[in-house]
Amino acid sequence: MDKRVLLSLCFTVAAFAVTTPALAQLGSRPAEDWIARLERPDRVAGLKTAEVIEKLGLNPGMVVADLGAGPGVFSWPFARAIAPAKLYAVEVDKAYISYLDRRAKEQQLTNVHAVLGQYEDPLLPEKVDLAFFHDVLHHVEKRAEYLKKVASYLKPSGRIAVIELDATLPDASHKDEPEQQVTKEQLQEWMAAAGLKKIDEIKMYDTKWFVIYQKSSESR
Repeated sequence: MDKRVLLSLCFTVAAFAVTTPALAQLGSRPAEDWIARLERPDRVAGLKTAEVIEKLGLNPGMVVADLGAGPGVFSWPFARAIAPAKLYAVEVDKAYISYLDRRAKEQQLTNVHAVLGQYEDPLLPEKVDLAFFHDVLHHVEKRAEYLKKVASYLKPSGRIAVIELDATLPDASHKDEPEQQVTKEQLQEWMAAAGLKKIDEIKMYDTKWFVIYQKSSESR
């Protein structure tokens, strides 16, 4: 099976049904099944996108990559905040790419560019000020390697922001699926190896953690 048939790096999904290590990268449902679920009004409201934009300090002129953009729940408000700079909505499922292109046109967001990435490489067309993950990193199979690749696309003072499910909670999703969990300690190790240091940890969610890393001076 072509890997692009599998569900993409969607940092907006809360849980996927993963049955084998090979599928740990993404998931098994087609994109069409997830779009309606991910765009539910009650779910979108709980994402606190306006607060995320404020905490990230997004301003006009910043180039941003929304990694695992899914149906664009974060892409659209991000694009408006940074316009006229480009927002790269990265996915590995062509079904999401066509959907993102259509929705961007409908909203007249000319600065949104959907990018068909690869599992190992987001294939960003240029360096970015910020790479953003929301509930995506635990779907990536080779996390350390992928983060290093993402770091290579950052500008000298570029940042990576990660919002992830808190696997330490008693009722956390994927509690019995260790391969679908990412801890802050693991992220710290991977980011250090990629040449980044933690600059902020933001308390915004009850069931997720939110941390921001930046290129260290030694790696610029």
